[in-house]
Amino acid sequence: MNDLMSLGIHRLWKDHFVRSLNPGSKALPPSPSHDTKESRTEPWTMLDIAGGTGDIAFRLLSHATLINNDHSSRVIVSDINPAMLSAGRARSQQLEYEPYTPRLSWLEANAESLPPSIEDNSIDLYTVAFGIRNFTSPSSALREAYRVLKPGGVFACLEFSKVENRVLNAVYKRWSFGAIPVIGQLVAGDRDSYQYLVESIERFPGQREWRDRIAEAGFLVPGMGVDGEGGWEDLMGGVAAIHKGVKPLR
Repeated sequence: MNDLMSLGIHRLWKDHFVRSLNPGSKALPPSPSHDTKESRTEPWTMLDIAGGTGDIAFRLLSHATLINNDHSSRVIVSDINPAMLSAGRARSQQLEYEPYTPRLSWLEANAESLPPSIEDNSIDLYTVAFGIRNFTSPSSALREAYRVLKPGGVFACLEFSKVENRVLNAVYKRWSFGAIPVIGQLVAGDRDSYQYLVESIERFPGQREWRDRIAEAGFLVPGMGVDGEGGWEDLMGGVAAIHKGVKPLR
């Protein structure tokens, strides 16, 4: 489905998303238990939500290992759908991903109410890509993200969004509502699921509203000016957007 909505570009977006987070970098925010303000060098604990197939998790560990020479950081892959987790586990056995297997764990869980095994202030990086628009309560998921992240930890979201250019938006909506369900019927014999896809994107908050919800959950929003502008990164004119929030140190 992501292939149709992004014409296959979602793979490049995911690559860019992970690069922008630079997982495994040596500079972590100072721990509240430390007396100094010096950065830490301990491994990252990352939580990838709605990440059952492993797309983001594999990228996170690949970047940490190959770019930052970090062989210790780990990722918890969480998804509410056990079939998606099974698919991710199977992929992790492939030769290119097998070295990362010991640093991956798989958790069937609801992001709106994470289990006690994900403790308060235990996660350095929380990611969710092309999943949060499907949550019953995205705001509940934001509150849980805030709970489990360490002070200084980062919430990062990649999601389909709103195209602001009127001409591009008209073309995109014609493609989304006119072509996607028909293609879904022809290719997969499933018009309803593809119709739901485009409708879920339409219902999800636009960039400014979603940025404000992240801030309302208690996060600091990087890039947001005093004039209330900015605070996200548009991809392909707003077809998708990256939002981030940082849990305050105090």
